[in-house]
Amino acid sequence: MLDLDLLKHLQTYLTEHRNTRFQKVLSERTRHFTVVTEDVYQLHNTSAVMRTCDVFGIQDLHVVEEKVSKRIDKEIAMGAQKWVDFKRYGSIKDCIVNLKSSGYQIIATTPHDNSTLLHEFDVTKKSAFFFGRESEGLSDVVMNAADGFLKIPMYGFTESLNISVSAAIILQSVVSKMKQTNVNWQLSEEEKFKLEMQWLKKTIKASDEIIERYYAENSK
Repeated sequence: MLDLDLLKHLQTYLTEHRNTRFQKVLSERTRHFTVVTEDVYQLHNTSAVMRTCDVFGIQDLHVVEEKVSKRIDKEIAMGAQKWVDFKRYGSIKDCIVNLKSSGYQIIATTPHDNSTLLHEFDVTKKSAFFFGRESEGLSDVVMNAADGFLKIPMYGFTESLNISVSAAIILQSVVSKMKQTNVNWQLSEEEKFKLEMQWLKKTIKASDEIIERYYAENSK
């Protein structure tokens, strides 16, 4: 149930500037694209990818941990874990099934020869970008399930980029192009409401007590 009165009540606990900031960020949020990391060993890389998702308005980050299990490094994520929805999986197959059922095409980021160059990628399709392990890349499961392959053009001797750098380059490109199309990439009003409630609860001190008191006072 969408309790708009409660939302308005919680908004009074923030400054006008903060509320305006929330609305601005919500208007730029998208689920047209999402990001998946597969068994990334270095903790700071996953944390940095989460921060990148927040910067470019990507609401959901999917983290697959079949071989590794680590917490998000709060210092490196720099508060992004408060704003980005973080979804964990113990199985890459479960992640792929979930995303496909949600209408995403599976895009493997890989430098192999059949990959689409970043500047040629079709941003109108709902896409999940998969990033693999630092040394091994993506698993055969992802490569076999992929609907497409994507690579960043490189012109030097180095043939690979750090995962967080790759994610930043790709997201900056596809999000910028997406916003120039007629694609309905923004969140629905219901999604925005739920997300704002989530952010308000995380931002306001003792929010549970405030909500409990609000309902007690308004049920009389």
